Amino acid sequence: MNASPQSSDHIVKSYDDELKRLTREIQRMGEIALAQLDGAIDAVMERDSDAAMKIVQNDSSIDMLEHEVSNDVVRLLALRQPMARDLREVLAALRIAADIERIGDYAANVAKRSIVLNQSAPVQLAYALPRLARLAETLVREVLAAYHDNDADRALSAWARDEELDEQYTGLFRELLTYMMEDPRNITPCTHLLFMAKNLERIGDHATNIAENVYFLVHGEQIAQSRRKGDTTTAFAGNVPQ
Repeated sequence: MNASPQSSDHIVKSYDDELKRLTREIQRMGEIALAQLDGAIDAVMERDSDAAMKIVQNDSSIDMLEHEVSNDVVRLLALRQPMARDLREVLAALRIAADIERIGDYAANVAKRSIVLNQSAPVQLAYALPRLARLAETLVREVLAAYHDNDADRALSAWARDEELDEQYTGLFRELLTYMMEDPRNITPCTHLLFMAKNLERIGDHATNIAENVYFLVHGEQIAQSRRKGDTTTAFAGNVPQ
């Protein structure tokens, strides 16, 4: 027995509503992750270990939302059996949620490091972290907006800016290594700053992952060009005297 037109319309509307709910869940995840990043950097600059601990403890809220998204995706795949564009939307939601969860993890890692860093004297180069964090945050905001609006061009623009973040990270990496070589007392605090800077660089990488998923969602194909990397720290570290 064939479904009536009204029944078919109801099924389509129900499916659309579920996809919209998925998008809202992911946007909420992104807002929490960005708030976590802002809070972590504030905690670093203010040397506020209590605030940093709250950031660490709040990371579970993003994990819970990602679990909800995963369950929703499984249900949609099982009940709706989406094809073509619909299938890309569901799979993109799953992948983007995983990237946002990792962004939240990196923000929490910055907060954790700041607690240990506060046990040492202030390091001058800590001032460079907010600049790195602002660019990483901008990339995340751009790709989330691109996802919300199905804007492949905006996603591609943010994707291309990851090289800028890599270059900033490389510059800070070199400065920190110079500090460490000039005075052994700087080694411990600068090591923590290195890890924090790397966490921010990795947030940019996950933003580009989201951009790639948005582009694929809209066009059904991968971005044609290869991602240019501005992170040359591996080669530089290999030339540092032991």
